[in-house]
Amino acid sequence: MRKVIAAINMTLDGICDHTAGIPDEDLHRHYTKLLADSGVILYGRTTYQLMQFWQTLLEKPSGKKSMDDFALAINKIPKVVFSQTLKDTEWDSAKLATKALEDEVSALKRESGAAILVGSRSLIIQLINLNLVDEFQICIHPMLEGKGLQLFDKINGRKIFRLSNTKIFDSGAIVLYYEPTGSN
Repeated sequence: MRKVIAAINMTLDGICDHTAGIPDEDLHRHYTKLLADSGVILYGRTTYQLMQFWQTLLEKPSGKKSMDDFALAINKIPKVVFSQTLKDTEWDSAKLATKALEDEVSALKRESGAAILVGSRSLIIQLINLNLVDEFQICIHPMLEGKGLQLFDKINGRKIFRLSNTKIFDSGAIVLYYEPTGSN
């Protein structure tokens, strides 16, 4: 079965916002590799529309290798978008989900292939509550945002995880790799 990996950025105060954080070359390289090693990424509408920014770098590269490489990687990976309002993804490598989240993810898990990434806060919360997340990769940025959406609100009940790995960046950001223990 394919593994579901919830990969997301967060500030020290728990804010999960793709516009918060300290993006740098190391971080872009890290996520470029994660995308290249994965089979599909799932997005909600809001995050998906933010990620469409990277399409502009395909047409007009930034000249920064790490950003341009990330743009190529995110363009290449198949994307499944969960939205009740979008009618078209406007991205050749993206499609709208045709099933409910639990059914879509369960079907993807049964397929052969590389990991299933989840890059949207709302989907991560739903998948945690459905016990469908196999690994968390939470990148904590050394900053306080002070406002915004908390990553772990609306969780149904206690969840216990085991730290399986860490990765520290020169910026001070750290990726914590956690796996559910099965205990609550």
